[in-house]
Amino acid sequence: MIRNVLGSILALAGAAAAVLSPFRDWYDGRLGRHYRIDELLTGITPGRPGPLESILLVFLFAALLTVIGVVLRSRLLVAAAGVVVLGFTVLWMVRQGQAVGSLTVAGDGSGLRWGVAEAAAGGVLLLLGAAVMSGRRRGRLARGKHNRPYAAPGSEHPDTWPPTQEPGPSVQTSTLPEPEPELYTGPSPAARPPAPDTAPDDRDTAPYPVVPDEGPDADRPPHG
Repeated sequence: MIRNVLGSILALAGAAAAVLSPFRDWYDGRLGRHYRIDELLTGITPGRPGPLESILLVFLFAALLTVIGVVLRSRLLVAAAGVVVLGFTVLWMVRQGQAVGSLTVAGDGSGLRWGVAEAAAGGVLLLLGAAVMSGRRRGRLARGKHNRPYAAPGSEHPDTWPPTQEPGPSVQTSTLPEPEPELYTGPSPAARPPAPDTAPDDRDTAPYPVVPDEGPDADRPPHG
């Protein structure tokens, strides 16, 4: 996070320097926006083009790439903007050297001026900002990808559902129909507890004593 902030600051500072450089003197009192874009390919001429035909348009395009790269945290776009700024600055120096014979830095303002230095510094800052930026983290995107719900497998892989994070050996499922559940008939005889001993008590089964008859003839002596 800190690297992205620092890199973005450097990149935006470089883009600002590149855009402001055409409004400064580049060589012998001539502003950078007084050079046509096609002059960097064909040669320097004394004509003065409009703003949209000058080198200013190239630097505006580089600034747009920088803003998009900072918003998207794209190091590639920021680095591309730096290459565009430095490339056109160096190309201008080559064409200007061919036009005047040599490039000089004079104290009276007849040689290279601060506009060229500002454009070159802007390109360097753009490349430095791209190097400092960390960009987007791929690990976070990978985690977001793994967090997505899994899609149901096709009919050719019926044994891969439900999915798991760790792959493992597939379990072959049987194609035979499952047996129907039997009706509950209670526990099996083997599982039943043994019946208690039902032998009768001796006191309950003992024979009752025989009581003699006590009728009216009980006192009568027996016949002799």
